Amino acid sequence: MTHQPARVAMLSVHTSPLHQPGMGDAGGMNVYIVELSKRLAELGTEVEIFTRATASELPPQVELAPGVLVRHVTAGPYEGLLKEDLPAQLCAFTHSVLRTEAGHRAGHYDVVHSHYWLSGQVGWLAADRWGVPLVHTMHTMAKVKNASLAAGDQAEPAARIIGESQVVDAADRLIANTEEEAEQLASHYGARPDQLSVVHPGVNLDVFRPATASPTGPVGDAVNRIRARLGLPTDAVVLLFAGRIQPLKGPDVLVRAVAQLLEEAPELRERLVVPIVGGPSGSGLARPEALHKLAAQLGVCDVVRFQPPVGQAALADWYRAATALVMPSYSESFGLVALEAQACGTPVVAAAVGGLPVAVRDGETGFLVQGHDPRAWARVLRRFVENPELGARMGAAAADHARAFGWGAAARATADVYAETIARTRFAQGLAAATAR
Repeated sequence: MTHQPARVAMLSVHTSPLHQPGMGDAGGMNVYIVELSKRLAELGTEVEIFTRATASELPPQVELAPGVLVRHVTAGPYEGLLKEDLPAQLCAFTHSVLRTEAGHRAGHYDVVHSHYWLSGQVGWLAADRWGVPLVHTMHTMAKVKNASLAAGDQAEPAARIIGESQVVDAADRLIANTEEEAEQLASHYGARPDQLSVVHPGVNLDVFRPATASPTGPVGDAVNRIRARLGLPTDAVVLLFAGRIQPLKGPDVLVRAVAQLLEEAPELRERLVVPIVGGPSGSGLARPEALHKLAAQLGVCDVVRFQPPVGQAALADWYRAATALVMPSYSESFGLVALEAQACGTPVVAAAVGGLPVAVRDGETGFLVQGHDPRAWARVLRRFVENPELGARMGAAAADHARAFGWGAAARATADVYAETIARTRFAQGLAAATAR
């Protein structure tokens, strides 16, 4: 008999689910935790998310949604700490998590679900202390990232690799986004088959949906109104990048591809607009102006537009306004942005890495590009310029494809993983107790 968890301790040490995705360390993982937690709560499982407090004025706890509580944990100075500084604060973070649980009745949490290796280190100790299973989601892996570094990016340190290996050894269950990620956990970190479960992330289909026709006009009119609000010409070819600006995400590949396009067809300069929506992150923080300088050096400042990160509703409008979303990433565990854009009826041109071949159906909902040669990317992007019907046709298929990835299905699958892992852990604990008698 499986046990439906009443309450989950969700751990997100280095980035808060309340932070704006697309800036700093906030990205797809933040969206993942928020959406998964909300849907788990709708299924009847309460979620308490522990995250590090980054400002003194933050309240100790915030209700994110009914049944979802965010707890701000004091661990180190509020400001000025980089992600790389956080291992030194894990002891303080763990102490606060354990102290919170100690204020409740025994068995307050049924399972610990940690996200990213830093949280896994905390989850490992908390789950052991409470006698509950540890479920862990990597989101990214150092060995995978180091195997495909972008130019100018920094290799992940040995300390992270060691820490990830420890978390894999300690976890009762590892949730991978794709079969490929599960295979990487096995091949790079020695994960056992009985540890691995694959659950595809989802997309918020209430927020990310195609533009719709109105009683007074067709869908095209709705898109034109969105473009007008965003300051985009109604007849432009809009090639959108949305996400954190760092070498890992490859925004420079898009800028170089655009320069190549304009060199081959200078007349496109009057029609091409390339919005880059996001903020510096990761190793991109060291040179936040680098992409601006590259655009200037390549002579494409007039077509590249830098926009700050925006909330989900505004981001959905950027997707709807785009001819195509471009994702030249060097590594992606899944690529939630690709799903969001497709749910809005926008095709995606993505690197054939990580989970993107699952998120994007090559030749049907977009195109997958091998490698990061700007000339190859320019050839693919030019197809949308030369064939205006291509975006509409692929966009319709993209919206259909994305509808299979609702967060409700992801939450139900995750809840099943919890239940099975709890049942297995309790059986093992009962067997050990009987053997000891």
